[in-house]
Amino acid sequence: MAEGIKICTIGGGSSYTPELMNGFIKRYDRLPIREIWLVDVERGREKLEIVGALAQRMWDKAGLPVKVYLTLDRREALRDADFVTTQFRVGLLEARVKDERIPFSYGMLGQETNGAGGMFKALRTIPVILDIVEEMKELCPNAWLVNFTNPSGMVTESVIRYGHWDRCIGLCNVPIGAMLSEPKLIDKELDELVFRFAGIDHFHWHRVYDAATGKEVTMDIIDGMLDPAKDDGTPANIHNIPFAREQLEHLRMIPCGYHRYYYLQSDMLADGLREFADPELGSRAQQVKKVEDELFELYRDPNLAEMPELLSKRGGAHYSDVATETVASIYNNANEHIVCSTLNRGAIPDLPADAVVQVSSYVGGAGAQPVAFGPMPTSARGYLQLMWNMQRLVEEAAVKGDYGALLEAVALNPQTPAGTDAKQVIDELLLAHAAYLPQFADKVAELKAAGVTIKDDIVRDLCERGL
Repeated sequence: MAEGIKICTIGGGSSYTPELMNGFIKRYDRLPIREIWLVDVERGREKLEIVGALAQRMWDKAGLPVKVYLTLDRREALRDADFVTTQFRVGLLEARVKDERIPFSYGMLGQETNGAGGMFKALRTIPVILDIVEEMKELCPNAWLVNFTNPSGMVTESVIRYGHWDRCIGLCNVPIGAMLSEPKLIDKELDELVFRFAGIDHFHWHRVYDAATGKEVTMDIIDGMLDPAKDDGTPANIHNIPFAREQLEHLRMIPCGYHRYYYLQSDMLADGLREFADPELGSRAQQVKKVEDELFELYRDPNLAEMPELLSKRGGAHYSDVATETVASIYNNANEHIVCSTLNRGAIPDLPADAVVQVSSYVGGAGAQPVAFGPMPTSARGYLQLMWNMQRLVEEAAVKGDYGALLEAVALNPQTPAGTDAKQVIDELLLAHAAYLPQFADKVAELKAAGVTIKDDIVRDLCERGL
């Protein structure tokens, strides 16, 4: 790579951008960045300008010669980039509101990356990421794509499978959150433990070992997790209902926070429905929208030149650590241990070699080299195979606009009990997101002709306002 790195961040107007800048600033001695291009869409112009100005102030305060460029022209931002990071949300937070409220209105889970909401986030996002890949092939063919856009696993797999772009690594903040919080549960430091993760994005498990002796300490950490007096590091966006001790003792692996939506399905659904029914709270997206509004008011302050503490309430803690450490490890061929979404290559023998899995890997100049985890226990194997095949159907539906593949995915997804209500949820989501789902234009026209309407008043209002 040429001296002086060019970074292109797609979704640059995100409230997470200051955290990303913070991560790059901390690693400047290993990442001699020359310029950072923040790119967004017209609807995000104001936020891009606000957060872009803050980003430049952060670099200036650090005394580092980095120029932040703002643009709505993605091609301009991509040209000759060394790294492309993605953190965009097609349809902005209003789309997430729809993803959550429509399923909740039928008594099903409304969640950003799980259930019907996660499926539709993928349907909107995958065509966009594939367009980005085609532009990268032309404008920055040697760049690495570091994807943080959710649902990260499906997006990353689509880039590799359908975009034929293997210079791609998918990331999530959940594994690093576990690695930073769990050592405290057994009075250890991070460098005293060895972590091994395996699964798919937002559906992974891990085991932990003592670095000095090799002894497995997974069960010791589970004991700490189940101690109500201790913080088990559950992400801020997930309601912390305790797992069943007996289940974890039999599993002998630590599930990720998102497993609560499956292992504690009825409890998590009840909690989500309670918030959905409360006009002061609403769905998680509505709560996040309030936090984000407060954040951008802070970002407007011309005297602010650092990441505000309020950002930790946004739900993406440690985002910058994993994203920027990945870039640094690739650039320096450092072969650091990073948990990421990459090709399986036999790391999990229960899934095909060409599946994209989220596993412990050593990341360097050649990309991610996954660490073998071995076969999963019976229950985890069954669930993992079900979820991966469900996601593969969603990816197919996103690329081909295949309504049948989407219905098959619905039938597999544990959060969308197949039947009349599930089909109605899917049809309403198609109507609500029609502007971002051109591959389903014919089906949307058919639904409109049949008189299908949206049940939830708030979603209907968003649609009527063109949001």
